[in-house]
Amino acid sequence: MNEILVVAAGALAFITIFCLLYYLLERRPNLERRVRQEGDEEHKGFRWQNYLNISRSVLKQAGEILPRSPEEMSRQERRLTEAGIRRRDAPLLLTGAKLLLGVGFVVVFLATGYMQKQPFLCVLLALFFGLLVPDIWINHKMVARKENIQLALPDALDLMVMCIEAGLSLDQTLARIAPELRGNYSDLSDEFQIYSLEVTAGRKRDDALRNLGRRSGTEDLKALTSALMQANRFGVAIAQSLRVFSDSMRTKRRQRLEERAAKMSIKMLFPLVCCIFPGIFIVLIGPAVLQIIASLSNM
Repeated sequence: MNEILVVAAGALAFITIFCLLYYLLERRPNLERRVRQEGDEEHKGFRWQNYLNISRSVLKQAGEILPRSPEEMSRQERRLTEAGIRRRDAPLLLTGAKLLLGVGFVVVFLATGYMQKQPFLCVLLALFFGLLVPDIWINHKMVARKENIQLALPDALDLMVMCIEAGLSLDQTLARIAPELRGNYSDLSDEFQIYSLEVTAGRKRDDALRNLGRRSGTEDLKALTSALMQANRFGVAIAQSLRVFSDSMRTKRRQRLEERAAKMSIKMLFPLVCCIFPGIFIVLIGPAVLQIIASLSNM
């Protein structure tokens, strides 16, 4: 009974740390809270924000324990940026969560006694839940975000063509269509808004376009930014280039959908064989098998 309680406590600690990491990395910065005075009487008292700040500081201190090279930190920061997480302390929070999760599972296995019985298996499980589960979650977010941006590009290009033909410049066009894409394609809208902020802050257009393609990690968006930079450099009409690029993007999207439809029959084969066919065989052949067994037992 004690072992079950310890295992349940370890699972609860894992879920708590993972949910805390998800909340800290997913929540958007609150500008109102940043400009709020610390001595404001209206916001004193019990708040969950205090516990979140303490948890964030604990995760950051745990992340600073492990030595990490600047190249590895920059690579981790780039992966988090491609996943849509732009916190400055996101790499440290992720590293701290990995360390705490791994150590937590090792402590649970030591308390239950499984570490002495099967140390190799316990170490593998601790490494899996502590190190691989956060990376799997980050990779899933990266893939989902890239797919969302790829699906949004044809519609965004149509809006860009309409705005440019109406007389707006490229910078004004991206700033104008970013709020329009917020409802269905929030990821691409965020990228366009960051581009507008960089241009407004004084960055050159080519540098801002290069950063736009680099942040997302999507090949289609990189190709779009390269086409826009070339059109801006050689004086080609941007509307014509966008129209040609939009047609090619729609062709690519149709080809991707056809590819997924062709793979669907193969992917459905395994659930049919493993889940549906055994039940059908039991219903159809089960009574006959029982009758045969009864007849053979009488003989």
